[in-house]
Amino acid sequence: AQAQIVHAGQACVVKEDNISERVYTIREGDTLVLQCLVTGHPRPQVRWTKTAGSASDKFQETSVFNETLRIERIARTQGGRYYCKAENGVGVPAIKSIRVDVQYLDEPMLTVHQTVSDVRGNFYQEKTVFLRCTVNSNPPARFIWKRGSDTLSHSQDNGVDIYEPLYTQGETKVLKLKNLRPQDYASYTCQVSVRNVCGIPDKAITFRLTNTTAMKNATFQITPDVIKESENIQLGQDLKLSCHVDAVPQEKVTYQWFKNGKPARMSKRLLVTRNDPELPAVTSSLELIDLHFSDYGTYLCVASFPGAPVPDLSVEVNISSETVPPTISVPKGRAVVTVREGSPAELQCEVRGKPRPPVLWSRVDKEAALLPSGLPLEETSDGKLRLEHVSRDMSGTYRCQTARYNGFNVRPREAQVQLNVQFPPEVEPSSQDVRQALGRPVLLRCSLLRGSPQRIASAVWRFKGQLLPPPPAVPVAAEATDHSELRLDAVTRDSSGSYECSISNDVGSATCLFQVSAKAYSPEFYFDTPNPTRSHKLSKNYSYVLQWTQREPDAVDPLLNYRLSVRQLNQHNAVVKAIPVRRVEKGQLLEYILTDLRVPYSYEVRLTPYTTFGAGDMASRIIHYTEPINSPNLSDNTCHFEDEKICGYTQDLTDNFDWTRQNALTQNPKRSPNTGPPTDISGTPEGEDMDC
Repeated sequence: AQAQIVHAGQACVVKEDNISERVYTIREGDTLVLQCLVTGHPRPQVRWTKTAGSASDKFQETSVFNETLRIERIARTQGGRYYCKAENGVGVPAIKSIRVDVQYLDEPMLTVHQTVSDVRGNFYQEKTVFLRCTVNSNPPARFIWKRGSDTLSHSQDNGVDIYEPLYTQGETKVLKLKNLRPQDYASYTCQVSVRNVCGIPDKAITFRLTNTTAMKNATFQITPDVIKESENIQLGQDLKLSCHVDAVPQEKVTYQWFKNGKPARMSKRLLVTRNDPELPAVTSSLELIDLHFSDYGTYLCVASFPGAPVPDLSVEVNISSETVPPTISVPKGRAVVTVREGSPAELQCEVRGKPRPPVLWSRVDKEAALLPSGLPLEETSDGKLRLEHVSRDMSGTYRCQTARYNGFNVRPREAQVQLNVQFPPEVEPSSQDVRQALGRPVLLRCSLLRGSPQRIASAVWRFKGQLLPPPPAVPVAAEATDHSELRLDAVTRDSSGSYECSISNDVGSATCLFQVSAKAYSPEFYFDTPNPTRSHKLSKNYSYVLQWTQREPDAVDPLLNYRLSVRQLNQHNAVVKAIPVRRVEKGQLLEYILTDLRVPYSYEVRLTPYTTFGAGDMASRIIHYTEPINSPNLSDNTCHFEDEKICGYTQDLTDNFDWTRQNALTQNPKRSPNTGPPTDISGTPEGEDMDC
């Protein structure tokens, strides 16, 4: 077997890199088409496999048995080295490879962080803003930062630093604005580019830095006495109420506390602290020391932005003997939710407690850390996670837990719900050709590869469309739920035909198809016969040497003969002959000479093997008349290069050099100087020689 990989698709470029490796570059989302051109006899089988970029990566689980590999909408994860393996059982397999490089450029993501530090003993504060731009791309992206329409460079602006953080080189660029100046309040654009490889355009994201104010997301927390490791509110112990809002800029937020509608008075038992290290930045906490009965009441936290036209935000917290920490549980009968693929599903957890916190949902499965929404966490106020059009990859365990905000700041309570997504079975083999000699038994097996439920509810066998009685029951100890078998005691003419096994798992069904017979496989023509055409001098007829091998002759009964049908193209009548054979072995080259073929017509040849079962699979080919090459006899001294047929030699058109016929008188010295003899065998300079 010989193999060669060629491409036929939407490649950006196919190049040879510095280690003489073929690299096929394609844009993500385009169609990859690779073809494995094979030669050899019998016809080699082709198998495509893939590894990723490094040698440590494993082969992918599935292989493609086809000469053409086609991947629609190729993804970045499908890049890597693709191998074409051609094998026909003769010699060693032929293996060729090509590296596929998938190019892509995602939308950049921009995050902003601000720090405030005291300088020179609180005389003034310095503000620094970090704009972090991150993108995934192949090849590595080039970053350009702009303020408005002007490109930024730290070499031209002392107030700007541009750098790559450690461990993320090529993926992240940080723009640092040092000690904000009035001109720094502007629009900033992060532009990323892969220099138009594969026609991928540049992408950009813009952020406007302003000194205006904004507040949102007011939340609170109730923290029982952490010193005594309590999770309940008890008289005589300490209690902390915390209030937080998200704001820009965060440090300008001021908080006020009210109790029962009146400003809370500070005392030895009532303290206000700011920026607890265990809580979000710029958080105000009201601490109640040695909780008394008189401390029960309604507390109000009001967040304000002094001097800015921003409305205040407030949260209200009721503290009483009825304030209890949360509990979470799954309603009875809802611990396992089973739905069919494509249907909606609802997962539910019940939260009790006062106040009742929101419920956070996440997945327990490590390999599927994200929720169907694409987020690692999803908040629900009623404890219900609603899923639309569930798929099989959504199956697994889901965790519901209480949030630490808008309730007690204690260890989260959690519960779990199992989601089972049912889908129809997938079976193997989908189609199989089964050959066996007459009188020998055959075992047909239809296996359940995957499905939910992962068990066979029913298996129905049919022969030529007619329902068969159920196969004999297997012993309980050996009972198999992942396959169904049908045993044929003997292959006969009557038992040959199409068998179907329909496997059901209560959701749907799938079918295995078996074609059972004692028919011989088809012959495989040999196309590389040297000089197959022979001409007849006395007539305008020619003969043709037809050669072939028999595919898997030992799979069925011994071959008795071949039926040969020869028909001139565009004619209806065919000449039929029987070719008797003795025991045919695998790989044995068989031969028959077709005679009385008319020059220059082409013919269709059909060859059918016969066994005691009858006719096997037929193979056909077209033979064309070609001018025969009649090489002279070795004992004949009339061979010379003056002959137009050049002693039977032919020019190989696939090599790197060519032979030319010339003599010393006509030789071009620029083409072949100082080569070739000055005279031919007869001693004359007019004789022809061959130069390479």
